[in-house]
Amino acid sequence: MKITTNLTLVFVLILLPYFIINNINVTHNRQNVILETRYNHAMDTATQDAAKALIINGSQGAESQYEFQKRLRINKEEAVQTFFNSLYLNFDVFDNSAGQGVINSYVPVILIVGYDGYYVYYMDEFTNATGEKELKHVWSPKKPYAHSDQNGNTFGFTLDDFVTVNRNTDQQWFEGFRGEIAGTASIPLLNDASTFDQVRRASIVNPIQKDLEHYINMYNNFAKRNGVAYTFTLPLISQEEWNNTINDVGVLSFVQGMPMGEKYYNNYALGGSRVVKKPIYNGIIANGRKYYYSRNSCTSSFTTEEVFSSEKDAASNGYIPLDCTVGNRN
Repeated sequence: MKITTNLTLVFVLILLPYFIINNINVTHNRQNVILETRYNHAMDTATQDAAKALIINGSQGAESQYEFQKRLRINKEEAVQTFFNSLYLNFDVFDNSAGQGVINSYVPVILIVGYDGYYVYYMDEFTNATGEKELKHVWSPKKPYAHSDQNGNTFGFTLDDFVTVNRNTDQQWFEGFRGEIAGTASIPLLNDASTFDQVRRASIVNPIQKDLEHYINMYNNFAKRNGVAYTFTLPLISQEEWNNTINDVGVLSFVQGMPMGEKYYNNYALGGSRVVKKPIYNGIIANGRKYYYSRNSCTSSFTTEEVFSSEKDAASNGYIPLDCTVGNRN
């Protein structure tokens, strides 16, 4: 009996640390999931608020006119200020300038998608009045959705098929919807609606992707010089989400490197000016199987492999629904 008791005691002494460590890990994971959910909500809310502010003070009554549904004037300054104010409120630093500076440092880039061009609000380095280096958000100039074909014709695209064209042979300008000017301009790209749309979308998405990578890399260099070891990267954004991004004027925001336990919080949010937020479904791989879940109803500690805007798209890519009663319900 004494031998059995001693063996039991030995097993308990051996296994106890593992139970304690496992319990600590479970607690930390649960806290991280709660924190990530809170951060997601703050990001989504701030970006949607920014998208509303983008047009509320910029359209001035033109919203109801059909021809202006996409050709809205935008107020980018109001949009980014609203974005940061929303974050300050959610992180309880609205009256704390030092806390606001910390929040600002986690936002390397905000993209404003306009009707005929885009702006990037990015971090740049300046020398202040005391001679010290400091980082500050600044605006890029407006960048048009430009394209030049093999014949030297140049195109200024928009978020719909309204286009401005300079014909290279005689330097004549044409402006109007593709179908309206195709006959008079006699430029091959205007004659094929499908090819026109493909080129238009590529002319919008490709420069935006390159600029985002450029400004995030630039921010990495600043951060490294200030002793930050973490390397920020452009989050994975599905092609479908890029397509959604260019369907309407809106805001694409990034928060990166925010401490979250032993991890860093990296995420982005898209806010469309119509304020019709589509559901977002994250695709994960767990135990060798593909699962998807709605960001509005579930969370997961697994790495997001792909992002979808519908359950149908997730299913067509081999993902099956994640049971929130098994995962983590919001």
